[in-house]
Amino acid sequence: MEQLPRYSNYIDSGLPWIGDIPGHWQIRRNRFIFREVDERSRDGIETHLSMSQIYGLVPSKSLGRKSLQSENYAGGKLVDSDDLVLNRLKAHLGVFARARQVGVISPDYSVFRLKTDASVAYCEALFKTPMYIGEFRRRTKGIVEGFWRLYSNDFYDVHALLPPRSEQDQIVAYLRAQDANIAHFIKAKRELIKLLIEQKQSIVTSYLTGRSFHSEPLKDSENLWLGHVPSSWVVCRVKAQLLINEGGCWGDDPIGNFGTPVLRSTEQAMDGSWKVNKPAIRLLSPKEVDEKSLKCGDLVITKSSGSQSHIGKTSLVNAEIEALGSCFSNFMQRLRPKPTMSSKWIWFLLNSRLGRDQMTFGSNSTTGLGNLTRDVIGNIWFAMPPKVIQDKLIEQLEIELRPIDSAIAQERDQIKLILEYRDRQIADVVTGQVDVRGWVPCLNDVVAEEDLVALGDDEEIDADEEDDDDDND
Repeated sequence: MEQLPRYSNYIDSGLPWIGDIPGHWQIRRNRFIFREVDERSRDGIETHLSMSQIYGLVPSKSLGRKSLQSENYAGGKLVDSDDLVLNRLKAHLGVFARARQVGVISPDYSVFRLKTDASVAYCEALFKTPMYIGEFRRRTKGIVEGFWRLYSNDFYDVHALLPPRSEQDQIVAYLRAQDANIAHFIKAKRELIKLLIEQKQSIVTSYLTGRSFHSEPLKDSENLWLGHVPSSWVVCRVKAQLLINEGGCWGDDPIGNFGTPVLRSTEQAMDGSWKVNKPAIRLLSPKEVDEKSLKCGDLVITKSSGSQSHIGKTSLVNAEIEALGSCFSNFMQRLRPKPTMSSKWIWFLLNSRLGRDQMTFGSNSTTGLGNLTRDVIGNIWFAMPPKVIQDKLIEQLEIELRPIDSAIAQERDQIKLILEYRDRQIADVVTGQVDVRGWVPCLNDVVAEEDLVALGDDEEIDADEEDDDDDND
């Protein structure tokens, strides 16, 4: 990345959270830049748009949210091209988006339209910087974080930095070109990660079917999913080796922070590990807490989610998770293996290509995993070696996977670093810490919208909330 010069003249912005800005830039409150509009759809026939932290404001159908496809959008808010849309509940997370097309959105969103000559794309980038997210967070109102809102008058009172309009357009063009270069880098890294994951999946499948176990002859399993397996291994369904196979709890949102932690799919990483930061708090009855608590060795699988990539993710409950005293969301299923069954064996199975292919088949989906029922999960076929052999093979498998997992982690760390660099670069440019007026684009800086998808986080959930549970168990 090239080194950019600073401006020759700076002045104090008068805003402690901003600092110095270029001398020729203006500072204006948002109330003088935007006006809120509240125009409603009469019949709901307009394209329904949803907010995504990865893709911005896009047609809902492009996100694959089945629960949104059949709703009536009459009474929804209308947006015009180049409107600024704010998710009031997530303003403190930087959830702003510029509308790229006409459509209808949730009435819970706020729609702002320019009342002066400014670039909405520039303002969108400005409002997503850490300093502005912090300012919006300071101005949100609510008792608990899940109900914090940024009201329009509080948005209006925030000061925006405004370079001359031509300079705003240059900043937008520069950042877009840099995004193209960063997106190409990330895309290459993710393609390498995909290859490493494929290699890992092949190794896992060879262990699960006993093809890496050469101590005894093979037999025909008489199962199309498994093929030939070692002669002493038992071919059975997952449900035959479980003590418990049940869904989680709903619970109510408490007023305050008193209640029981409830784990959701957002606490599960893509590789099946946990990334618990601040689980949701729910009001549960003592009976629910007793029945739905998690114990070391339990497995928790996401059976329904607003994000297709999260369905089927399975995490193993360790001592750390048990110590949280958590229960689990009703969008999940808890599996508790019998003492003769290794939890890790089932964990590898459900996160493997062998397990996920069976879940896809059982859910009658041709485009990926649909909502998983208890029966779909329980009817997965697998080959079970004696317990002592399970433990031995798991130990060998983990040793063999270690260098691959290390390589995957290294590539993901590089993606994380380049995204952190991007955030810092955007903040420096939109707050005038560097001068891009002399930048001249080249042919490699041309970028299409689809190229920028790589800038999204693999772990991110696009849905604003989890879908309704269709399990009917």
